[in-house]
Amino acid sequence: MNPSTPVQTLAAQWKAARRLYPIYFDLAREFAVDVKPCADLEAGVDTPGKEAVEQANRWLDELDEHIQVHQLRQFLQTSSQVNQEGLLSLVQRFLSKTEKSDAMRDKIDFLLVQYFSQLAPSGVNDAEVDLAYVAQSLEPILGEVDLKPPVWLNSLDRVLEAARRCRSLDELLHGGVLEQGRKAKGLAGDLFYLPVALVAFTRFGYLMRRSFFRLMLGDLNTILEGLTELEDKGVLTIDCRRAQFSAQEPIVRLRMICQSWKVMFQAEYSSGSPLRMLVELRASVDQALGRGKAREAGAKAAGTKPLAAAATAGALGGSGKTNGALQPTQAKGKAALHKAPEFEISASPQWDADTQGSAKKKS
Repeated sequence: MNPSTPVQTLAAQWKAARRLYPIYFDLAREFAVDVKPCADLEAGVDTPGKEAVEQANRWLDELDEHIQVHQLRQFLQTSSQVNQEGLLSLVQRFLSKTEKSDAMRDKIDFLLVQYFSQLAPSGVNDAEVDLAYVAQSLEPILGEVDLKPPVWLNSLDRVLEAARRCRSLDELLHGGVLEQGRKAKGLAGDLFYLPVALVAFTRFGYLMRRSFFRLMLGDLNTILEGLTELEDKGVLTIDCRRAQFSAQEPIVRLRMICQSWKVMFQAEYSSGSPLRMLVELRASVDQALGRGKAREAGAKAAGTKPLAAAATAGALGGSGKTNGALQPTQAKGKAALHKAPEFEISASPQWDADTQGSAKKKS
C-alpha cells in the first residue's frame, strides 16, 4: 500500500545520507541531541564500504528517534539551508521505512505539505488546488498517481468547508474542526500511505494552513481596529491579564506589539508565534468594547472548549524561542505559553505565508 520505493544501491544510499547529514547534524545541534558525528559522513568519503553505509544509516535512524515532529517543523520552517531537494530527500527517506509509527506518519504529513507549499505560487486560489494540481507537484515523490479517491477521503472536504466557515482563530481552535481533521488521519491507518491518500492529505494540510493564516491576520486586524475604537473613546489602558499582559495594559503598547506580530506573520514562519496570546488579546479587546459577554455566550452556545486547549505556535515551534518582536511580553506569559499543550493542524500547525513557487496545472 506504500508508494513504490525501489531498493537503493549502496551508492544511492550513501549519496542520500551525505545529502541528509548536514540537515540532521544541524537538527541535533539545534535541539541539543547528544549524538557523536558520523566520522565517514563528516569526512565526506566518496566511496565507502558496506559497513560505512550501514553505520551512516544507523546514525540517521538514531536521530530519527530523537527528533520530534514539532522540532522538525520548527527547524525546517526557520532554516534557510533546507531547500526543495532537502525536503525531497527527507520525505523519501521516511516513506522508504518499512515500519511507520504515528510520529513518522506526522513527519511525512508535514514534509509533504511543506514541499508542496514551497512549489505552490502565492496567488493560487483555493479552488485551483484540486487533487490533480497537488498530485502533479508531488510526482517527484509519488510518481504518477491514480486519482480515484476512496469515499472515506470525502471527510477531508467536509472539514475544510467547516474551516472556511470559521470567523476567528478561536473558533477554528475550539469549534471541533481540528479534532475532525486529526480523527480522519488517525482512522486512515495504513491507508494513509496510499498514493492518492497522501495527495489528499497534502491538499488538506495546505488548505488548512491557508485558512489558519487568514484567520490569524483577520484577528490581528480586528484587534487593531478595536484598539483604535477604544482610543477614540478616550480609553488608554485595558485589562489584558487573560492574555498574559497586565491589568492596565497601555493601548499604545498593545498596538506596537500587534504591529510587530503582523510583520512576523507575514514571514514564512516565526518561531514561538503567540497563538494563545493572540486569541486572548482579541477577547480582551472585545471585553473592553463591551462585546465580551456576547462573545462568551456565543462560545457556550456553540459548545466550544476552554482556551486551555490552545497553545503556542510551537508545533508551531516547541523550543520556547521567540522572535525579537515578541520581547515586550512578560516572562510570566512566556512561561505559561511554553507549558501550554502543543497545537496541531494536520500535523503542521506551523502555518506560514504562502511561498513563491512555480507549480502549474497540467494542460
